[in-house]
Amino acid sequence: MLSAVSEQDNPWIDIAPGIKRRTIATGASMYQMRAELTAGSVLPEHMHPQEQIAHVIKGRMKLIVAGVPHELAAGDAFYLASNVRHGVETLDDTTVIDTFSPPRDDYLARDEKARRAS
Repeated sequence: MLSAVSEQDNPWIDIAPGIKRRTIATGASMYQMRAELTAGSVLPEHMHPQEQIAHVIKGRMKLIVAGVPHELAAGDAFYLASNVRHGVETLDDTTVIDTFSPPRDDYLARDEKARRAS
Protein backbone atom coordinates (compact mmCIF):
# COMPACT_ATOMS: atom_id res chain seq x y z
CA MET A 1 0.00 0.00 0.00
CA LEU A 2 0.97 3.66 -0.23
CA SER A 3 3.14 5.20 2.46
CA ALA A 4 3.81 8.64 0.97
CA VAL A 5 1.52 10.36 -1.50
CA SER A 6 1.94 13.39 -3.71
CA GLU A 7 -1.33 15.26 -4.09
CA GLN A 8 -0.77 15.35 -7.86
CA ASP A 9 -0.80 11.53 -7.95
CA ASN A 10 -4.50 11.49 -7.04
CA PRO A 11 -7.12 13.06 -9.32
CA TRP A 12 -10.11 15.12 -8.26
CA ILE A 13 -13.26 13.04 -8.75
CA ASP A 14 -16.77 14.53 -8.92
CA ILE A 15 -19.15 12.67 -6.60
CA ALA A 16 -22.20 14.95 -6.88
CA PRO A 17 -22.90 18.34 -8.47
CA GLY A 18 -20.70 20.86 -6.63
CA ILE A 19 -18.90 18.13 -4.65
CA LYS A 20 -15.53 16.61 -5.50
CA ARG A 21 -13.07 14.42 -3.64
CA ARG A 22 -9.39 13.57 -3.80
CA THR A 23 -7.71 10.62 -2.10
CA ILE A 24 -5.10 11.67 0.45
CA ALA A 25 -3.78 8.24 1.43
CA THR A 26 -4.82 4.66 1.95
CA GLY A 27 -3.56 1.66 3.85
CA ALA A 28 -4.56 -1.88 4.75
CA SER A 29 -7.39 -0.77 7.07
CA MET A 30 -7.93 2.97 6.47
CA TYR A 31 -8.66 5.39 3.63
CA GLN A 32 -8.57 9.18 3.81
CA MET A 33 -9.84 11.79 1.37
CA ARG A 34 -10.38 15.52 1.05
CA ALA A 35 -13.77 16.72 -0.12
CA GLU A 36 -14.55 20.19 -1.47
CA LEU A 37 -18.22 21.15 -1.35
CA THR A 38 -19.64 24.34 -2.84
CA ALA A 39 -22.34 26.24 -0.95
CA GLY A 40 -25.79 24.88 -1.79
CA SER A 41 -24.56 21.49 -2.97
CA VAL A 42 -26.28 18.32 -1.80
CA LEU A 43 -24.87 14.82 -1.34
CA PRO A 44 -27.92 12.55 -1.53
CA GLU A 45 -28.68 10.18 1.30
CA HIS A 46 -26.63 6.99 1.06
CA MET A 47 -24.86 4.41 3.20
CA HIS A 48 -21.77 2.23 2.96
CA PRO A 49 -20.21 -0.62 4.93
CA GLN A 50 -17.26 1.51 6.05
CA GLU A 51 -17.13 3.40 9.32
CA GLN A 52 -16.48 7.09 8.65
CA ILE A 53 -15.19 10.13 10.50
CA ALA A 54 -15.96 13.47 8.82
CA HIS A 55 -13.77 16.37 10.03
CA VAL A 56 -14.79 19.83 8.79
CA ILE A 57 -11.70 21.93 8.01
CA LYS A 58 -13.54 25.05 6.82
CA GLY A 59 -17.10 26.12 6.11
CA ARG A 60 -20.42 24.78 7.35
CA MET A 61 -22.63 21.88 6.38
CA LYS A 62 -25.68 20.02 7.59
CA LEU A 63 -25.02 16.30 8.00
CA ILE A 64 -28.29 14.41 8.08
CA VAL A 65 -27.87 11.07 9.86
CA ALA A 66 -30.78 8.63 9.95
CA GLY A 67 -33.08 11.61 9.31
CA VAL A 68 -31.62 13.81 12.09
CA PRO A 69 -29.80 17.00 10.98
CA HIS A 70 -26.49 17.99 12.60
CA GLU A 71 -24.95 21.35 11.69
CA LEU A 72 -21.15 21.09 11.57
CA ALA A 73 -18.66 23.95 11.25
CA ALA A 74 -14.88 24.24 10.97
CA GLY A 75 -13.23 22.15 13.69
CA ASP A 76 -16.22 19.83 14.18
CA ALA A 77 -16.04 16.09 13.54
CA PHE A 78 -18.71 13.39 13.34
CA TYR A 79 -18.43 9.60 13.58
CA LEU A 80 -20.71 7.49 11.36
CA ALA A 81 -21.07 3.78 12.06
CA SER A 82 -21.19 1.39 9.11
CA ASN A 83 -24.43 1.12 7.14
CA VAL A 84 -26.01 4.26 8.65
CA ARG A 85 -28.00 6.35 6.14
CA HIS A 86 -26.62 9.88 5.80
CA GLY A 87 -26.48 12.81 3.41
CA VAL A 88 -25.18 16.39 3.32
CA GLU A 89 -26.57 19.84 2.60
CA THR A 90 -23.73 22.37 2.22
CA LEU A 91 -24.38 25.74 3.87
CA ASP A 92 -21.08 27.48 2.93
CA ASP A 93 -18.13 26.51 0.74
CA THR A 94 -16.75 23.65 2.82
CA THR A 95 -13.67 21.44 3.05
CA VAL A 96 -13.94 18.08 4.81
CA ILE A 97 -11.37 15.40 5.58
CA ASP A 98 -13.11 12.01 5.59
CA THR A 99 -11.50 8.90 7.01
CA PHE A 100 -12.99 5.47 6.32
CA SER A 101 -12.31 2.00 7.66
CA PRO A 102 -11.96 -0.34 5.87
CA PRO A 103 -10.73 1.49 2.75
CA ARG A 104 -13.12 2.67 0.02
CA ASP A 105 -12.14 0.23 -2.71
CA ASP A 106 -14.82 1.77 -4.96
CA TYR A 107 -13.13 5.18 -4.69
CA LEU A 108 -9.66 3.71 -5.23
CA ALA A 109 -10.90 1.96 -8.38
CA ARG A 110 -12.32 5.26 -9.71
CA ASP A 111 -8.99 6.96 -8.94
CA GLU A 112 -7.13 4.33 -10.96
CA LYS A 113 -9.59 4.60 -13.85
CA ALA A 114 -9.16 8.42 -13.90
CA ARG A 115 -5.35 8.07 -13.85
CA ARG A 116 -5.44 5.71 -16.85
CA ALA A 117 -7.74 8.10 -18.76
CA SER A 118 -5.43 11.10 -18.34
